[in-house]
Amino acid sequence: MNTPAKLGAFVLGLAVVFGGAYGAGKLAGPVEATPPAAGHATAGHGTTQHDQKNPDPQSGPAGLAVSDQGYTLSPGPAAAGEFAFRILGPDGQPVTRYEVAHDKRMHLIVARRDLSGFRHVHPELDASGVWRVPSPFGTPGEYRAFADFRPSGGPALTLGVDVPVAGAFSPVPLPGPAASATVDGYTVSVDGTLEPGRTSQLTLTVTKAGAPVTDLQPYLGAYGHLVALRQGDLAYLHVHPDGVPGDGKTQPGPAIRFFAEVPSAGTYRIYLDFQHGGVVRTAEFTLVAGPAPAQPAPAPSPAASHGSDGHGHP
Repeated sequence: MNTPAKLGAFVLGLAVVFGGAYGAGKLAGPVEATPPAAGHATAGHGTTQHDQKNPDPQSGPAGLAVSDQGYTLSPGPAAAGEFAFRILGPDGQPVTRYEVAHDKRMHLIVARRDLSGFRHVHPELDASGVWRVPSPFGTPGEYRAFADFRPSGGPALTLGVDVPVAGAFSPVPLPGPAASATVDGYTVSVDGTLEPGRTSQLTLTVTKAGAPVTDLQPYLGAYGHLVALRQGDLAYLHVHPDGVPGDGKTQPGPAIRFFAEVPSAGTYRIYLDFQHGGVVRTAEFTLVAGPAPAQPAPAPSPAASHGSDGHGHP
């Protein structure tokens, strides 16, 4: 299906799709995507074909729209040092009842548009329907805030809104593709290749000081969470790995397996949240699906475009 592109002051974003027995996902892109494999989701956080409460999952890429299926993300009113927003329902009133998904009623993901900043936080809901959280925004720049939720009796949705942070801003180049990332002394390696239009297995392995980490701790009901953002727009997906803690077969590391299906060739940024020693850490990767994006051809010189005499005559 066709997808509206969202461009910021500079290119950013990325996206990927992940599914498994616990949470699975497929992100629809700007090209026609193949139907999801059986048991895999179509979009969004917890939006799976096994989920009978959500017969009408969010259509198209998640996070590109501020409104969908009658629900609207409305920022404010906020006090100093906090970010606040409401979800307005089809009746125009703030929604006050939500389903719990992955241990929380609301997941708020924030990414700066050059992908140099990323936060995953959980706001608190007051009686009037306003969600509040200490400001998750960092250095100046343009941010995208994603509200990932399911209203009681409604569809699972991810709505997005741009949030500017004033100040001197210098874009940070997107890191090149890499099969490993380090964070706080941990190394996370990715084994697998993204193939456009096909389901690919990605295995992320966590080590510390060269030794495998075999005692990962559950965080929000899983041993790992993946957020993916697609370069060129801010299409979003937040999913969970194959298997859940306590199911008798899923091991607490060092490997966390996902199934990924990306609909088009391109560059993707993924963020893995994992918990060890009581601390949640995020490993970040840039991955490329399919052939490397083509570089634009240089523009013809005026002489070449107008002829040798500059007036269109040879």
